[in-house]
Amino acid sequence: MARVGRVVIDAQLDTSPGTLVLVGPNGAGKTSLLSLLLGVLPVQRGRIEVGETLLLDTATSVEVPPEHRRMGYVPQDYALFPHLTVRGNIEFALSSASSRWTRATRARRIEEVLHELGLETYAERRPQTLSGGEKQRVALARALSVGPRALLLDEPLAALDVHSRREVRRFLGAYLRKLGLPTVVVTHDVLDARLLGQRIAVLEAGRVSQCGTWEELAAHPASRFVEEFVASATELG
Repeated sequence: MARVGRVVIDAQLDTSPGTLVLVGPNGAGKTSLLSLLLGVLPVQRGRIEVGETLLLDTATSVEVPPEHRRMGYVPQDYALFPHLTVRGNIEFALSSASSRWTRATRARRIEEVLHELGLETYAERRPQTLSGGEKQRVALARALSVGPRALLLDEPLAALDVHSRREVRRFLGAYLRKLGLPTVVVTHDVLDARLLGQRIAVLEAGRVSQCGTWEELAAHPASRFVEEFVASATELG
């Protein structure tokens, strides 16, 4: 449990492999919940475990610092360094994450993620020369380069225009399914939630009011917000 401004966050999430989409009204605490998982906000009471790794347990005074949690994070604005190339942005993440990797190991890992995300031809370009979708791939490559235990995406498609959003949503959905990594995606967009999420958790006033597949939410909405959220997908066709 944690207090962020006026919102008390008291939520339990299952971080099983696969994509969990987190939706809810403005101010419900979605982005703050990601910050709690990253370890950049204090937790008064609770437990965070990813796979078999315990990151936080206030009952036993266990708290792994943020820099050792190995959580891949993609913020809404991507936060790419404009003075670095695509390769340089990924290399910075690797250099910051661990001192145990040699220069040769880092170089090999960079080539692996560039290839995996189809970014080889963009390696020496700077972020300001890239499209929104290309920037999103670079931010994703940077987050994945360190071999994270889990992946956290905060409104990953919000900065894209309608056409780019459709294309990147298709790519991201397929990629995350193939990746099989515990992933939490925060979004306000009903189509993003429906097409990206294997499970959807609804956060209202800091608490999870419902969690399930899209079909389960649509069949038995647990709140007015869920009912209206599901209905908006029908309106979009």
